[in-house]
Amino acid sequence: MPRPPERKPVLSIIQAAGWPIWPLILCSILALAFIIERFIKLKSSRVLGSKLLEEAIGVSRKGVPAPDTVNQLAQHSALGEVLAAGWRAINNNPRCTPVEMRAAMETAGRGVAHQLERYLPALATIASAAPLLGLLGTVIGMIEIFGSQAPAGSLSGGNPAQLAHGISIALYNTAFGLIIAIPALIFWRYFRARVDGYILELEMAAERFARHLEPLCPGRAPADGARP
Repeated sequence: MPRPPERKPVLSIIQAAGWPIWPLILCSILALAFIIERFIKLKSSRVLGSKLLEEAIGVSRKGVPAPDTVNQLAQHSALGEVLAAGWRAINNNPRCTPVEMRAAMETAGRGVAHQLERYLPALATIASAAPLLGLLGTVIGMIEIFGSQAPAGSLSGGNPAQLAHGISIALYNTAFGLIIAIPALIFWRYFRARVDGYILELEMAAERFARHLEPLCPGRAPADGARP
């Protein structure tokens, strides 16, 4: 019976791929770290919470709560940070208008959106750069192959060991670059869509909460027909 082919250990594959494999290994480690970190930070409980908007509206039906309650809301989730910005604007400014309250919530929303998008550009860069690094390894492998050929007019053939080494560099780096780039691109698209969905939900919740807080703003304009 034919013997099964021997499996190469990972270390021997890295050695066969040559030095161009090390930037790809670094990219793979960074991509894995970014993916795990985003999976943890982009949980729904960390971003939107559970019925947080209804609870915040219920607490502030008769007035803005104390600063301790505001701080607890801000530390609860990303949505809580945006909602707490509206409360803080009213508490800190005795003449706060609805426009100023909305501006404070929009500023907090931009900061939250930036936090949600953290590391996504780096993950996209890895997805774009990994195939190019693999191509660089391919070019270096081709240089090794051409370098293994005998000079013109020489009676001896090329160096088989150097020829095999050049082919290994070319193939391993090309494959490893694609192995890194494809999952990185998939996860980047997944996280990008998830963040866009979260931002839309945050905007809708902030708009609803801002309409609820407008009557509580001390600097709001009087209603039509009311005396100043």
